[in-house]
Amino acid sequence: MIFQTLLRSCGVLSLALLFAVPAQAQNGTRIIHQERSLYTNVLVTEDSTRRCMRFTLTERSGQNQSCRFLEDREKLAFPYAKMVLSSLMVQDNPERILILGLGGGTLVDSYSLLFPEAEIIIVEIDRAVVEVAEEYFDFEESDRIKVETVDGRVYVKRAGLRKEKFDLVILDAFNGEYIPEHLMSQEFLEEVKLLLPEDGMVVANTFSASRLYDAESATYASVFGPLFNIRQFGTGNRVIIASMQPLPSLEVLQARAKALQPRLARFDMDVNDYPQLLDTEVDWNRNARLLTDQYSPANLLNN
Repeated sequence: MIFQTLLRSCGVLSLALLFAVPAQAQNGTRIIHQERSLYTNVLVTEDSTRRCMRFTLTERSGQNQSCRFLEDREKLAFPYAKMVLSSLMVQDNPERILILGLGGGTLVDSYSLLFPEAEIIIVEIDRAVVEVAEEYFDFEESDRIKVETVDGRVYVKRAGLRKEKFDLVILDAFNGEYIPEHLMSQEFLEEVKLLLPEDGMVVANTFSASRLYDAESATYASVFGPLFNIRQFGTGNRVIIASMQPLPSLEVLQARAKALQPRLARFDMDVNDYPQLLDTEVDWNRNARLLTDQYSPANLLNN
C-alpha cells in the first residue's frame, strides 16, 4: 500500500515535471505555456518582440506555426501569411470564408479586418489550440467568426452534403512535422471544389521543396486545372491558388495589386511585389502519381 502510494505520487510528480514550463528556452526565448493535447505538444514562446505558437514532438523540435508582434498585432510575421493575402489579387470580395487550421488566429484576424462583414468559419480539430489562441493570442469568436472543433475532412464532407458554399477556402492545416494525408488526396480536393461557387477560390499553404511537390501539384491540377504557385526565396513554403474562374493575366494582377496596396499596407506588406511571383508554369512531373485516399504517402514523400 505504501509502495502504491509512493508510485502514484511519483507518477504525479513525473507528469508535473514533464509539463512544467521552463523559464528559458532556446536563444533567450521564454516558454510561457506548454501542454500536451490529444494530438501534439502545444508551446507558446515569447521574446522581446514576438509571441509564437509551436507544435512539437519534443521541446526543441518543431517550427513556429503562428507568431504575433507584441507592439503591432496587425503586422504579419511570416512570409506565407503575406503570400496567402496576395491571393486577393485573384478574388477580392469573399463573403463566406472557410479556414482549415487556426494556429494563433493570424489569418483570421487579417481577413476579419479586411472584410468586417464576412462570415468566417474556422475548422480546428484540436480544442487545446483554440483555447491557447484565445488565452495567448487574443482570438475571439463572434456572431460572424465561428470555430468548429472537428476534423477538416469531416467538416468539408458535411458542408458539401448541406450544399454550403464558400467564396474562399484556405487550407492551412499542415506543419513541418506532420501532414494530414487525408487533406491532400484527390477525393478531398474534389469535396473542397464542391464548396466553391462559380467565382470561388481555394488557397493552400504547403511546401516548396520535397519529393511531395510533383505528386501534390499534379493532384491539385487534376482537380482545378491551371493554378498559381507562389514561392519566395528563403522560405520553405509555397502557396497554391486555384480558382473556379480563368486565372488573371500579369497585367490584371498588377493593376489589382496597385488598388489593393492601401488596404494591405497595415500588414507590413507591399502587394506590388507579388504579381510576378504568381507563376502558372508547370514545373512538376505531369506523370507523377496522384495522391488519393488509397495512395497518399505524403509524410514519406515530404521527408
